[in-house]
Amino acid sequence: MAVTKITIPITGMTCVNCAMNIERVLKKKVPGVTGVSVNFATERAEVTFDQAITNIQTIVAAIEKAGYGAIIPIDDMEDEETAAREKEAQDQKKKFIIGLIFTLPLFIISMARDFGVIGPWGHAAWVNWLFFCLATPVQFYTGFDYYGGGWKGIINKSANMDLLVALGSSVAYFYSIILLLYPDHGHHVYFETSAVIITLIRLGKMLEAKTKGKTGGAIKRLLMLRPKTATILKDGVEREVAIAIINTGDMIVVHPGENIPVDGVVTEGASAVDESMLTGEPLPVDKKPGDRVTGGTINQEGRLIFRATAVGKDTFLSRIVKMVQDAQGSRAPIQAITDRVASVFVPAIIILAIITFILWWVMGGDFVPAMIRMVAVLVIACPCALGLATPTAIVAGTGKGAEKGILFKTGVALEQVSKSDAIVLDKTGTVTAGKPTVTSVISFDKNLSGDHILKLAASVEQGSEHPLGKAIVNEAKRRGLQLSPPALFRAHGGSGVEADIEDVKVYAGKPEWFKGHDVNIKEETASISELQEKGNTVILVGTERIKGLIALSDTIKPEAKDAVSGLKQMGLKIIMVTGDNKNTASSIALMAGIDEVISEVMPEEKANKIKELKEKGLKVGMVGDGINDAPALAQADVGIAIGTGTDIAIESADIILASGDLRGIPAAIKLSRQTMGVIKQNLFWAFFYNVALIPVAAGALYPLDFLPMFLRELHPILAALAMAMSSITVVSNSLRLYRSK
Repeated sequence: MAVTKITIPITGMTCVNCAMNIERVLKKKVPGVTGVSVNFATERAEVTFDQAITNIQTIVAAIEKAGYGAIIPIDDMEDEETAAREKEAQDQKKKFIIGLIFTLPLFIISMARDFGVIGPWGHAAWVNWLFFCLATPVQFYTGFDYYGGGWKGIINKSANMDLLVALGSSVAYFYSIILLLYPDHGHHVYFETSAVIITLIRLGKMLEAKTKGKTGGAIKRLLMLRPKTATILKDGVEREVAIAIINTGDMIVVHPGENIPVDGVVTEGASAVDESMLTGEPLPVDKKPGDRVTGGTINQEGRLIFRATAVGKDTFLSRIVKMVQDAQGSRAPIQAITDRVASVFVPAIIILAIITFILWWVMGGDFVPAMIRMVAVLVIACPCALGLATPTAIVAGTGKGAEKGILFKTGVALEQVSKSDAIVLDKTGTVTAGKPTVTSVISFDKNLSGDHILKLAASVEQGSEHPLGKAIVNEAKRRGLQLSPPALFRAHGGSGVEADIEDVKVYAGKPEWFKGHDVNIKEETASISELQEKGNTVILVGTERIKGLIALSDTIKPEAKDAVSGLKQMGLKIIMVTGDNKNTASSIALMAGIDEVISEVMPEEKANKIKELKEKGLKVGMVGDGINDAPALAQADVGIAIGTGTDIAIESADIILASGDLRGIPAAIKLSRQTMGVIKQNLFWAFFYNVALIPVAAGALYPLDFLPMFLRELHPILAALAMAMSSITVVSNSLRLYRSK
């Protein structure tokens, strides 16, 4: 099955029920769609489908048939989407202005008549007809979308916000028309009520969209880092070209002050590059020939020439943008609460509004107060705030993280890391710099020098990818030793390696590995222990017996101690896991301030250790950087990868620290906790707002004479204003995350 995942920008959604509508349509009516997640806050659909059964065009057609707009994903989708969003915003603005032009005089004259400010002419029959003429354009031009949206919900068997607005305003409008045509039944029309409801809600949706757009500011800022053009160097001639036509292998010239257009490797020149968009760190990074540069970063000082290694969607910036978009479009588990409520909320409110109308009409015997309360219930109960509570906070939280070089892959990761009880840190490349160096070489054979021992080990390690092996090879090359080619090379899972060197079988590995093969190392034990207690890792070298040893040391990262201290202050259990022996591991852990160590763990056993911790009831976060960390990262409740590590570790993780700075771990957890706090606040206010104000709109406070009349008889106009402000309040609360430290 050829499964593809695409992101489709959506237009025309007005509440979370619209998003649920689209999900239901695609799942039920488009064969081949295996997964759908529509995010109301980001207005995007994540669709997974089988290419052998369906295609993008069919999916988009289904969305449009359901009554919504969809933008087919193409290379310049950002431009297409921006144009579509701007068109939609202009349409909203135009309809609001038209509504305001007609509603303002209607409201002023109507209120002036009710308060007796104008003379007897205000009660003339023609004034009601004037109100009708002013209200009708508002009802059917400014409010047309609500009728269309409400009808979409009905045909898709899912009531939405538009239906509530359409019903509420229509009751007031058409009741007024009845009085206009049959004045014997009364003279007080409610055209101003229907017009003000629609205009206020239109204003609220405009402000909501504008405020909601700010939550996606991180994506916009990242996209702005991509220049439209670049200077390529060919046959000694510089030529400016569109970034879209750059190919891998092209030579690119970047002058001081320019954005680096694509990823590459410096071949000529030296400069300092601002990589704050990548790492969140303000200090520039020096670049020289052989160093990597990343598209979107800024060349500050000198002229650089580099060879392009990744272009288009393959650049690191494009991958970050896609990652953040995916995270912002994903659902956090806590959102399931609002989804369940929203699915039944609107039908329940319609039933409640009808019950309210019947009760007040039966009890009071007066149609008008009963109608007004029914309209107030319909208008005040729109579930927008409920639908925005979780996704806007997720968008803001992941956006803030991206600004600081903390990349959350999903909303699930953002929520899960806040629940962590224990953080497991891999040693090499995570707690330590991952660049071990040879500190000493000792020969136990009087006929062999230290260089000869180093040469034997380095010759074997040429076939190894392990950091220790590479360090031994680098030291041999630094000393100018001529290495022999290894034959029949074999690696033993992080414990040791063996190969034939000049027809002699040579072994290089950890002391424990030699013990496991019944090799007697008693004579060397004192030297091994002394070196290990000083924090060295010891590699023994032997043929038929031990010939010597090589000691290597890896310094802890400068920020490791601060990171561990920060995690401890947050009440987390910190554990370091390593394949190193207990003495070396304990020495490193002591320097970093880590109290608990799991040592002598083979790479394939790391995932089992994580599993054991989870079985004890702990929520475990695993931090690693290497290929052998990938299973453990996947096994943990939350995997956190060092961004400077291997691609497979990054792919296996849920959170990526782009800068490789360990202080990003407590920062990520703190941001996660803050985001979950904001979500809970949003949900509280969204639920509280409906629980508290729907009864008020229904007239529950009417018997309490000591309360002000606007609470005892909540007018639909005030209900519309309160509904609009509730959504803006929730979104504004989410935006506070951008100000968090």
